[in-house]
Amino acid sequence: MRALPLFSRVTASLMALISMMVLLPSFAFPTQENAYPVFDNFPVPESVSLCGEPMSLENRRVWEMLDREFTIAVWDRAQVFLWLKRAGRYFPHIEKKLAEAGMPEDLKYLAVAESSLLTHIRSSEGAIGPWQFMARTAQGNGLRKDHMVDERLSFEHSTEAALNYLKRLKEIFGTWTLALAGYNCGKTRLKNRIKEQKVTDYYRLNLPIETERFIFRIAAIKIIMENPKSYGYSLTQDQVYRTIKCDTVPVEIRVPLHVRDVARALGTDFKVLKELNPQILDCYLPTGRYTIKVPSGMASKMATVLKPLTRIASRRMKKASDRYYVVQPGDTLSHIARRRGVPVATLKRLNGIQGSLIMVGQKLRLSP
Repeated sequence: MRALPLFSRVTASLMALISMMVLLPSFAFPTQENAYPVFDNFPVPESVSLCGEPMSLENRRVWEMLDREFTIAVWDRAQVFLWLKRAGRYFPHIEKKLAEAGMPEDLKYLAVAESSLLTHIRSSEGAIGPWQFMARTAQGNGLRKDHMVDERLSFEHSTEAALNYLKRLKEIFGTWTLALAGYNCGKTRLKNRIKEQKVTDYYRLNLPIETERFIFRIAAIKIIMENPKSYGYSLTQDQVYRTIKCDTVPVEIRVPLHVRDVARALGTDFKVLKELNPQILDCYLPTGRYTIKVPSGMASKMATVLKPLTRIASRRMKKASDRYYVVQPGDTLSHIARRRGVPVATLKRLNGIQGSLIMVGQKLRLSP
């Protein structure tokens, strides 16, 4: 690659330096006494409350814990900009649900601390979704989690479950700060720590370091997102991500329907329906009664679309029932073998199955 002329290289370097000054208001030019850029520290506010509960900043250790999380967050400039952009899409729904439940608005910052408002994020421990539910906790809070559906990935479903869980934790532990701690480390572990130490003040409890940092991270996020311009963050309204307009439709699916067929009948794409309904893991809408989201204005078409698709799918299943079997939700190879009188080994051989994994909607040959 040919090198740029000297003038162009100098101009590019100067523009980069000017851009740095715009982004970092506390930047100062190097001087003869100091050959490096100088950045002023952003101080922690003198008083901070979380969910209406004041933090014990007069305790030096508490102040240092907050200062640590605040300093890390406030200088993570790309991340903070993304928080602010995504908040435009997701905060209105959370705020509405919190207001309806009479819960503190500060709880919305928990979702930022958990997932940075990324709805598909997965942790190394197996937590999934914007509220980072583990599978057992999700199922214990009314979320469906199986091989067909994982409602942890649905923003609306998981938000409702998270707020209900937080409300119960508050009833158990008495303060929102402890409720947030319990959300992070689990209510059983928190109960045991309180019982052992005979202390109910979060700031005096010895907890797993991840949980201790967690509360301060939420507080740091609140400080920054409540006053972003104070820390050098400025966004125009058109740069904020907008809510996705769609309709929520109740459906009753009697036979598995391919998402592709439903999308084509509605006049949209497979990708659109899958992204509106990330909780549907397979390519088929599972049987049962539930709600799905469709592009705005398409709700009225759903009923007329489902009837012919259901008839076609039912005819196909009946026609193929002698020589083929279409896998239904909850089916296993052994279950199919018992029902149709075909050994599991024969099913595997006829269909080229190496292990035992089968998918809903998959057509299995029953005879040569």
